[in-house]
Amino acid sequence: MKTVFHPASERGSANHGWLQSQHSFSFANYYNSEKMNFGLLRVLNDDTVAPGKGFGKHPHDNMEIVSIPLSGDLEHQDSMGNKTIIKEGEIQAMSAGTGIFHSEFNASQSQEVKFLQIWIFPREKDVSPRYDQTQLPDLVKTDTLHQVLSPKESDAGIWVHQDAWFNMGTFKKGSHEVYSVKRPQNGAYLFVIDGSFEVSGQQLNKRDALGCWETDTVSLKSLENGSRILIIDVPMNLG
Repeated sequence: MKTVFHPASERGSANHGWLQSQHSFSFANYYNSEKMNFGLLRVLNDDTVAPGKGFGKHPHDNMEIVSIPLSGDLEHQDSMGNKTIIKEGEIQAMSAGTGIFHSEFNASQSQEVKFLQIWIFPREKDVSPRYDQTQLPDLVKTDTLHQVLSPKESDAGIWVHQDAWFNMGTFKKGSHEVYSVKRPQNGAYLFVIDGSFEVSGQQLNKRDALGCWETDTVSLKSLENGSRILIIDVPMNLG
């Protein structure tokens, strides 16, 4: 198994006043030639948006864009006519495809909103733009991983145009889990949302991440009560 460790303290940082963002990979004004992507995972931004503020209408194309609220309410609008509120315990996916415009705002005038914004390269270009959002009620069940994204519309969670799977879970101290990578061509990027884990012998604290590839399984052990983790399983071949 090959691994790459990305400590939270070494992420790129941007503070725009209304927006505080931590970048796991090169993004906007943050550039690190050694942190361009993990396989087909291109962006993992950890965003905090001030009350009533947000991202105005802006374009995207040929990217699978996923938003996972961690707290607060995120208001989404797009050129497909969607206007929704995304809350903690939900997940949103948008296939930009041939091109879309969208905006994201904190729906609250008093509370911050915190969310993960994730971009994945699509399997094919110029697909028809689409929007998907769903609740994830199983996330309240602890000590197990829950699939929240896959390539198949009929699977649990949402789906995207890529051979990618996301799993999330909250664990009590001492709980063990073994994650099976979905395809031999894929790797797993493990991002600690809260608490701490030991992942294949490496301790990961809050917002640390470990990328693993050329392996069939990844073992993890929770080191604190309430530890939360996101596992992003993506193809490693950029070609």
